[in-house]
Amino acid sequence: MRAAALYGILGSLVLTGLTTPADGVGHTLPPEGRAEARGVALAAERAAARGISFGACPAGEQLPESIRCGTVSVPLDYARPNGKHIRLTVSRSTAKGTPDRRQGSLVYNPGGPGSSGMWFPLLAGLAQWHATAQAYDFVGYAPRGVARSAPLSCMDPKRFAKAPTLAPKHPSAAYKKKRVAQARAYARSCARKAGSDLQHFTSLNNARDLDVLRAALGEKRLSYMGASYGTYFGALYATLFPGHVRRMVFDSVVDPRTSQVWYRNNLDQSAAFETRWGDWRRWAARHDDVYHLGRTARQVLASYDTARARLARRPAGGTVGPGQLQSAFLKMGYADSFWARGANALSAYLRGDDEPLRVLAAPDPAAAQAEENSNAVYTSVECNDAPWPRSWAVWNRDNTRLARHAPFETWDNAWMNLPCAFWQVRRQKPLPIRVAKGALPPTLLLAAERDAATPYRGALELQRRLPGSALVTERGAGTHGIAGGPNTCVNRHTERYLLTGAVPGRRTFCAARPEPQPTTGTTRT
Repeated sequence: MRAAALYGILGSLVLTGLTTPADGVGHTLPPEGRAEARGVALAAERAAARGISFGACPAGEQLPESIRCGTVSVPLDYARPNGKHIRLTVSRSTAKGTPDRRQGSLVYNPGGPGSSGMWFPLLAGLAQWHATAQAYDFVGYAPRGVARSAPLSCMDPKRFAKAPTLAPKHPSAAYKKKRVAQARAYARSCARKAGSDLQHFTSLNNARDLDVLRAALGEKRLSYMGASYGTYFGALYATLFPGHVRRMVFDSVVDPRTSQVWYRNNLDQSAAFETRWGDWRRWAARHDDVYHLGRTARQVLASYDTARARLARRPAGGTVGPGQLQSAFLKMGYADSFWARGANALSAYLRGDDEPLRVLAAPDPAAAQAEENSNAVYTSVECNDAPWPRSWAVWNRDNTRLARHAPFETWDNAWMNLPCAFWQVRRQKPLPIRVAKGALPPTLLLAAERDAATPYRGALELQRRLPGSALVTERGAGTHGIAGGPNTCVNRHTERYLLTGAVPGRRTFCAARPEPQPTTGTTRT
């Protein structure tokens, strides 16, 4: 998930262009109306009557026979529930426990926008989910536009996945001009390929789809776990349908303020990744006896920059350039489980062995279509959801200032989101997320203090807006998505909540997971 919030000193460095109409925000649409409310109620009523016919999963899902698949029909436009419908794919593993222990369906979304949760039922077989899987059917699905759920595309996947690419920290005027032209062309291509359907790929419609899925599963109230972006439209769901909520877990929370969605959130995320990038470099420096990348964070950065310069002159394997290096090392900010693998690959490359780096960073042609689809959904949802500055001068000013202090991710994040400056669909105004006291059952929020993708301030903000919610914090940790990981304290609170509905104190803290141990050798994926 690219949109998030910022904590710490870098917050004062983030300047935006969303304060006045003079910045070129353009026209926006109201987020919710009576027609949509009537439409989702009608669609849910029909879905409840039809249910979901579960059977063997298509081979392309690569799921075992124990998991069953089906589809649910949702209106493309909830204001016209009798108009065009699309089908969302759904997967399910049934609860393992005796009938008296079963509590219905637990629906999961892994974030994005643009990610599929069809794999979620696989977690029912893992030890850390054993007790929860006794009580719940584990239900995954692909949101609208994703994978086989009315797949969205904005360009030829082969062109999208071309490599090698550059990733300058401080791009030249000529490079910026080229990327602006590419962003403009991408926005045009999305509009051309999707046509009038494009406007309906939004977070609000994702929340409405979730209610139709709830009804199709035969549930009067929803038990839901969302990670990253899944927390944002989960919070929209809680705002729109508080009476339909049974239990909700928000794991790695997006800042829900309307002023943050989505331009400011992305700027803040870029700043936060700089902090997390420093965490990895300091860790690598502490293990210089293993990796030989430098004994200080500054020296490790110099080793990384040496690799960037060398790859710009001669890409590894012909496909791994600075852009692929940056994308691979961005994973260090998402999860410390990547730290040793990244250090190994960089160390080996600087010693003259580029194979570990190619294994880590080379694009996979077989994944090109899925990656293009995911990016198309990501871009469409975020561009449709909210106003974005239409003036390139605003983007250039804000990202140039931020990159002086946070160069690692700033410009790559900007290029990913820049099509929103040229978007040809009118944007919505974000729906304010706030639930009245007593309208919602207790909910559980999970967050790591040093999460870069969805920094900690977002969890504090959402807790203020969901009365009765409890926040479990992993202190001093930065992995993005902490439920079901190695932290037994986090898992204990999550399991207890899902099984009993009981939440810990309003603010509860868990010690950080152990720091990764250095390893040597090539890890193949």
